[in-house]
Amino acid sequence: MLNRVILIGRLTRDPELRYTPSGVAVTQFTIAVDRPFTSQGGEREADFIPVVTWRQLAETCANYLRKGRLTAVEGRIQVRNYENNEGKRVYVTEVIADNVRFLESSREGGGGGQREEGAYTAPSSSGGANRSNNNSRSNNNQDPFSDDGKPIDISDDDLPF
Repeated sequence: MLNRVILIGRLTRDPELRYTPSGVAVTQFTIAVDRPFTSQGGEREADFIPVVTWRQLAETCANYLRKGRLTAVEGRIQVRNYENNEGKRVYVTEVIADNVRFLESSREGGGGGQREEGAYTAPSSSGGANRSNNNSRSNNNQDPFSDDGKPIDISDDDLPF
């Protein structure tokens, strides 16, 4: 069995950060994901998908995500239900994210078209949040493949095929 989802969309509003009674951070936000087709009127439609993040990932999302930012979310779909004040059963479908990738810079109207991408992953059971920033500040303008045409020393044991 497999329950895995990857979505790319824009936040419809700023994330809401809250804490459980035991002090665990939880953030909720909604992303708008374009459908791959247009309606009969020729307009693009979108799905509005609720996303929930927990712990360090929740705090990171609350600090860095804002309405309108392009974001990739990886996680699982969860369906839960509860009884509302009127006694009716309410079903909620949401994505529980364990990896959120920020696909645009947080700088508004920055020149030069530079993009800052970052991936934030939920902490593993061994603890500690994993952050891999694809464009670190110290490595901003260096091409990792610029070797002046020199051969790269890789042994056959290092190749995956």
